[in-house]
Amino acid sequence: MFSMSLAERLQGKEILPGSELYDEIHVNKADNERLVLELNQGYHAPDEVRRRVSEITNSKIDASVVISLPFYTDYGKHIKMGKDVFINQNVMFVDLGGIVIEDNVLIGPFVRLITVNHIVDPAKRRGLNVAAVTVKKNAWLGANVTVLPGVKIGENSIVAADSTVTKDVPANTIVAGTPARIIKEIKEE
Repeated sequence: MFSMSLAERLQGKEILPGSELYDEIHVNKADNERLVLELNQGYHAPDEVRRRVSEITNSKIDASVVISLPFYTDYGKHIKMGKDVFINQNVMFVDLGGIVIEDNVLIGPFVRLITVNHIVDPAKRRGLNVAAVTVKKNAWLGANVTVLPGVKIGENSIVAADSTVTKDVPANTIVAGTPARIIKEIKEE
C-alpha cells in the first residue's frame, strides 16, 4: 500500500541511541513536530486538515477522510489511510513502525496506535523495537482504545472503549478489556 523503506529497515532490529538509524529517526521526528503543532493551532476547514495531514504523512489523504482535531503523531511519515476513514479528536499515532488504516474505519476519541516499544534489557532500555499496526476494512476502535505494536485489527471488528489490544483481533469479532478478549462474534443479519 505504500513505500516503507525506513519502516522496513527498522522491523526486527534494535535501534540503539547513537546509531545512524536512531539519529535519522530523530531528525525526521523533529521536522514532524512543527507540522503537527501547526495543524493543531486554530480552526482549519476539512480540506485544509486533509492537506496538512497529507504533508505530515507524505501521502495523499482522500477527500472522503474526516479527521477531527487535535490529531497527534510522533513520526508521521509511516501512516497510510484508505477512503471513508473517520478519526475523532485527540488520537495519538506512534507510527515509526508503520500504521495502515484501510477503508471505512472508525477511530474514536483518545485512541492510541502504538508501533514502538523500548527494549527490555535494562542496558539497552533507551533503544527501540518497532512493529506495524494494521486496522482492516470497516473496523471500529472505540474511545480510549490502545493498540500495541504488531497488532492487526480484523475486518469488520469492533474494539470496545477503554480496551488495550495486545494481540491480533480476528475479523468479525468484538473484543473488550485489558488485555482485550473476544466477547462476541459479529454475524450478518
